[in-house]
Amino acid sequence: MYLIALCDDETAELNKTEEMLNGYKKRHPQIELFIECFEDADELLYMVREENYMPDLMLMDIYMPEKLGIEVAKELRDMGNNSIIVFLTTSREHALQAFGVDAAQYLVKPVSEERLFPVLDKFFASAAEERKKYLVLRVNGRIQRVAVSDIIYCEAQGKNQCLYLEDGTQCLLRMTMTEIYEMLSAYQEFVRVGVAFILNMDHIDNLNAKDICLSTGKKIYLPRGAYKTLKEQYFQYYCGEE
Repeated sequence: MYLIALCDDETAELNKTEEMLNGYKKRHPQIELFIECFEDADELLYMVREENYMPDLMLMDIYMPEKLGIEVAKELRDMGNNSIIVFLTTSREHALQAFGVDAAQYLVKPVSEERLFPVLDKFFASAAEERKKYLVLRVNGRIQRVAVSDIIYCEAQGKNQCLYLEDGTQCLLRMTMTEIYEMLSAYQEFVRVGVAFILNMDHIDNLNAKDICLSTGKKIYLPRGAYKTLKEQYFQYYCGEE
């Protein structure tokens, strides 16, 4: 699923852009899109800042009454948001400034399908490659992208599973351990340990017959008979040894 945020203070323009995106969805049914509309830039900023809202793509008007889209984009970048931004505007006046906030495209209104769809084609082609490095998960009722490299380990917690990330974040998931491992098994650094853990071998500091010590200091005791298989997987990953 891809999250797309539309931000424009003019309702008619907002509806027009949403309609074009829905048209794109019909032409590309294999691409799952979820569109959210914002008529107030401050509402968008609030969602990103307070609700960890992280759309994959933002289509944003530059001329809005409360603040320019360029200013909104700068605030987003200052918050660490790296969403792809495409500006929609009636003037080319701020085109050079758009590059200063790492905008991907600058389209002058009126925007047509003929001009917008190639931009979307380029975005989704690039995003498909980039997504190989991310998991798209539902965390606390919201869709969230998690970088695979940020995952230290996953631990079963009753009917839920918890992902522990490098920055200390804990993501509680209403998925089975098997479902999560199916997502992570495409990445050679992940290994399953017993029924309760999935580990990123890049974060193993120490491994012996009794336990594993992770880079966070977390100690995981090995199930009976697990050491030999895990040791083989560990050395194969790092040294190509069987």
